[in-house]
Amino acid sequence: MRAAVLHAHGAVPQVGEFRDPEPEPGAELLAVEAAAMNPIDVRIASGAFPRERYEPPYVAGKEGVGRRDDGSLVYFDVSREPFGAFAERTLIDTGRGYPVPDGLDPALAVCLGVSGLAAWLALAWRGRLADGETVLVLGASGVVGQIGVQAARLLGARRVVAAARDEGALARAGELGADALVPLGGDDVAAELRSASGGEGFDLVLDPLWGEPALAAMAAVKPYGRVVNMGQSAGAEAALTSAAVRNAPLDLLGHTNYAASEERKAAAYAELAGHAAAGELRVEIERLGLDDVPSAWERQGSSPHAKLVVVP
Repeated sequence: MRAAVLHAHGAVPQVGEFRDPEPEPGAELLAVEAAAMNPIDVRIASGAFPRERYEPPYVAGKEGVGRRDDGSLVYFDVSREPFGAFAERTLIDTGRGYPVPDGLDPALAVCLGVSGLAAWLALAWRGRLADGETVLVLGASGVVGQIGVQAARLLGARRVVAAARDEGALARAGELGADALVPLGGDDVAAELRSASGGEGFDLVLDPLWGEPALAAMAAVKPYGRVVNMGQSAGAEAALTSAAVRNAPLDLLGHTNYAASEERKAAAYAELAGHAAAGELRVEIERLGLDDVPSAWERQGSSPHAKLVVVP
């Protein structure tokens, strides 16, 4: 079969022939309908990511949507080395994966996995978002941010403010339901954020950026507000003072999808997929073929403002 294969750690996957997966005890064969590209794919390919490490050569791609023999669609997270998602076919553990509702575009369904779960779980589970609260979504020009803006509204937020560095891409967050847009990079971002909140500050901040934007957001949180960090796109470190946490006071929470149980992720995916099937969740998608994987892999490092989805 044709697949995008990683031949060495730190390399770029190359498209060519790879051995066909064969059904085996405890595994089932899927025809891949769509596979999403994520920053985590590049980290795994480095060979230095402790949570997932595979020995080359292997088929790249962590997540996809595949069709079973009975015709049903399932979202899957790769589970059978060396068969990843950037291929015509793959193997998964029997019974693994989340059902995809009839009629839901596989390319949209796969966006609800790594990215969708990061946004939904950070808001609903770690952030404990309650009806009527005010939410700030940092990095709202990215895919997690796009989903976060819509998810906050679906989960009951009264006011949703979107912030990002790219003003052109930020405008999309307004189309997706954000009440106010704040470009990051001004002279007093914290003051701009607080003003956009309605003047009282935010109950909850969704933060995939860290760095200076996270510090500005913390200064715009109302007393006993929560900040959920689930990424470091703006910097791995931030000079956070004790006073910034104490004087608010605020809850600083971390999130990773790896920490959530399979039951929790399955339930969250079902909610996301239900909203998407009802037309209540949209994502900017760029569809690619297998031959586009090497060039898309290089682009992934520059944080494209659309989900790169491979359609074999």
